[in-house]
Amino acid sequence: MSQLPFPESFKLVFFGGAGDLVTRKLLPAMYQCHKNGLLVEAGHILCVDRQDLSEDAFLELADEKARHFIPAADWDEAVWAEFRKRLAYLRIDATQPEQYAPLKERLKKAPAAVTVFYLSTAPFLFATICAHLTRQGLNGPNSRVVLEKPLGHDLASSNAITADVDRYFHENQVYRIDHYLGKESVQNLMALRFGNALFEPLWRRMWIRDVQITIAEDVGIGTRAGFYDKAGALRDMVQNHLLQLLCFVAMEPPASLDSNAIRNEKLKVLESLVPFSEADVHEKTVRGQYRAGVSGGKPVPGYLEENDIPPGSHTETFVAIKAEIANWRWAGVPFYLFTGKRLPERLAEIVIHFHDVPHPIFPLPSKSGSCAPAKLVIRLQPDEFIRLYLYAKQPGDSMELQPVSLDLNFAEQFKVRRTEGGYERLLLDAIRGNQALFVRQDEQEQAWRWVEPILNTWAADPKGPEPYAAGTWGPAASLHLLERDGIGWHEGN
Repeated sequence: MSQLPFPESFKLVFFGGAGDLVTRKLLPAMYQCHKNGLLVEAGHILCVDRQDLSEDAFLELADEKARHFIPAADWDEAVWAEFRKRLAYLRIDATQPEQYAPLKERLKKAPAAVTVFYLSTAPFLFATICAHLTRQGLNGPNSRVVLEKPLGHDLASSNAITADVDRYFHENQVYRIDHYLGKESVQNLMALRFGNALFEPLWRRMWIRDVQITIAEDVGIGTRAGFYDKAGALRDMVQNHLLQLLCFVAMEPPASLDSNAIRNEKLKVLESLVPFSEADVHEKTVRGQYRAGVSGGKPVPGYLEENDIPPGSHTETFVAIKAEIANWRWAGVPFYLFTGKRLPERLAEIVIHFHDVPHPIFPLPSKSGSCAPAKLVIRLQPDEFIRLYLYAKQPGDSMELQPVSLDLNFAEQFKVRRTEGGYERLLLDAIRGNQALFVRQDEQEQAWRWVEPILNTWAADPKGPEPYAAGTWGPAASLHLLERDGIGWHEGN
């Protein structure tokens, strides 16, 4: 995460350039970078797609999407007009080798110090695109390739993708992106832990009771039925986003901010995760699937009633897992991972619960049924903050305590500048050549190795996922996962 110098010029090539991710997320992210003066003048973006669009038609599409997805407070007509001058479009069918010649001609016409190829395509095209880029001589030492998830559906397919890409690009040219790692609050977790002496003595099993990591979505599957029914929540969210967040919570201090120093420590966490037996899967995991219910005050269909979902599908839309780490720092501390669709709200956060005092002498708040421990909440979305909850004496003549919080709200604290979004930070890092917030191949492999026994056990279980009503917090069994350990679910802001 150390700041590397920005190159004097760059070319950013988006494969799948007229698709949803590029037009909805990546181009708006690059507009924000342009607006905030973070791009060099000699930086250009080429969107490559098989859609039969003229350059003017593509720019109209980009305009339409940008006006919808860039926040009104950040929209500036003049700035967008200047940013548009960086954009170009090229129609290419990525499976046809002869169609890469115009791409080579376009890139060689005005050579750049760095060329980044972002593959926002289906993973089965990764090897094909890398092979054709290589045959055209476009994978030089200053070329990089960004791989969008999902990277496979199990360990074998993930390793096959890695092997295919490795034939053409070295590992130090490969950037496996997880946009959660670009969020300001994730990087502030590193700063909180390793930039302050306060928390390090407490960041261990003697003082931390449990860790809860949640990524909740209030939406259903939308138009992603074809992808989602083959993936499910475990592959889509746990294998990457949730495990990466767990690594940042649990990793040892790296020797430096060098990308490999950070990723070495993350790998050690993944290697220390206690593997699941078949019995462990039944005892320590819960899978659910939403049924019809109410979301946002409106009735919504169940998963099986969504368009293009096969009857009787056992694909999970909710996952709860009790994970454990077998090392000296974390032995005995449960890490609870939760994710799901059609939950009551959109939310991503990490909650660190500290142990209670060994001998409570103060009367607790009347509404509290237990000794609610001190906790640290790191919120990733929708708003980003870090909040430390403590007890303080409430005013009056009694010694009754009440919860209070110490807040670091990024929007309030850093009013002088807008914080970068996840994709903004990661795109800039890919151009700079900083891999610290990207996933290394051995991390990817180890994450799949840990998840695969869960996948296999669920696949062999005819029972299928537990039902839950849309608009609720998932199956009741997920609460029991905590209650068996005498632990409550974090609630409140």
